[in-house]
Amino acid sequence: MLAIFKKELFQFFSSITGYVAIILFLLANGLFLFVFPDTSLFNAGFANLDGLFELAPLIFLLLVPAITMRSLADEFKSGTMELLSTKPVTWWQIVWGKFWACTMIVLISLLPTIVYYVAMTRLAASGAGLDGGSTIGSYIGLFLLGSTFTAIGIWASSFTTNAVVAFLVAIFTCYIFYNGFDALSKVPVFSGGADYYLQMAGIRYHYNSISRGVVDSRDIIYFFSVTGLMLYLTKISLERKIWQG
Repeated sequence: MLAIFKKELFQFFSSITGYVAIILFLLANGLFLFVFPDTSLFNAGFANLDGLFELAPLIFLLLVPAITMRSLADEFKSGTMELLSTKPVTWWQIVWGKFWACTMIVLISLLPTIVYYVAMTRLAASGAGLDGGSTIGSYIGLFLLGSTFTAIGIWASSFTTNAVVAFLVAIFTCYIFYNGFDALSKVPVFSGGADYYLQMAGIRYHYNSISRGVVDSRDIIYFFSVTGLMLYLTKISLERKIWQG
């Protein structure tokens, strides 16, 4: 698994695509949070990073599928998956190696945003700094959301040899998990009880819960469950493609 992890990281950063994806993520955040007047944190009147934690999940909808779209699709396209399946590694080791490598890239893209926290803390008036608990909870939620998107993206990359198709399927599926259930809960037919459970089925509900600074075990279990399910489906997809091909 470690060899696959290192190989995936090396491939990502051996081309300009990897650097461009991370730079665009940081550039988009920087423009919306500090340059564009309508969303600038400077116009909020008080120190907060709410804009970052509202914007970052939407950017992740594009960034994470861009990171994961080639992880398995290119292996099938180049024929290296068949070779990899003959090596002394299990399917789970292949899946976990790919997953942790892509999750590490997501984490690397998040680390520079700590500069935003430092900047807002320095600019805040004395005694009016950021809420540490809420900020830490939001970062935990954002990382869990990114890792869940990563699992979805790897699953989307497991059943096609076309990276563009994997990218589009991953975007659609991530959006459904993030915002689809919440939007569906607002349909009048589900009002009166079912709407609450539909919201709980979506990522947004649990992400917003953690972002309040309270790390509830139910939210952690939800993220782990969705991630585990998508990785299990990825393993099944790999086995099926190899046996059929």
